[in-house]
Amino acid sequence: MELENEREAIVRFGLKMVKSGLTTGTGGNLSIIDRHSGTVAVSPSGIEYAALKPRDIVFTDLKGNIIEGDTKPSSELGFHLSLYHQRKDIQAVVHTHSPYAVTMACLGWEIPAVHYLVGFAGKKVPLAPYATFGTPELAEIVAEYIGDYNAMLLANHGLVAVGKSMDSAFAVAEEIEFVARIYYQTKNIGNPVILKDEEMETVLEKFKTYGQKKMDA
Repeated sequence: MELENEREAIVRFGLKMVKSGLTTGTGGNLSIIDRHSGTVAVSPSGIEYAALKPRDIVFTDLKGNIIEGDTKPSSELGFHLSLYHQRKDIQAVVHTHSPYAVTMACLGWEIPAVHYLVGFAGKKVPLAPYATFGTPELAEIVAEYIGDYNAMLLANHGLVAVGKSMDSAFAVAEEIEFVARIYYQTKNIGNPVILKDEEMETVLEKFKTYGQKKMDA
């Protein structure tokens, strides 16, 4: 099994996840799928990101069978796989325990459009009900609640972000943690003004052409 880029990306973004304050210790997990082969590269369970090596990355098929790797895959492999089954556009999954997003999840609050950057997820960040980590029940809930959003909160647990690449999934996780912090701060001062759906529709349309695009050869 090759997929060296996927191995290195999980190692690199795992370390970045800690350095960015999106998780602590061995919390959270990451995965990338190769749609051509149906192979999923996933971070291992219980290894600190600072100590993680490319050889530690586990490869499974879409049923969760281990194809390659001497380590135990993340305990949340189930919901990563459920997301890949649910939406064919998802190429990478990032699960964090970022403090402000977790605060919202523990309050039982979804994150509304308090800031236009919530558009990285959609018109809001929905909240899925609680289920024990690493269980089939949680995997089913994640698949049910993701809808067409790029991020969701897991009640009393954390944040799940998805994207067409590890870069984009990680960007979603970072931006939604920022929006969660803004929502927390504004709620502490007063009642934040929430952007209307019509404005968020405009924002989402503008996001389609945001950033640098590769020119055709």
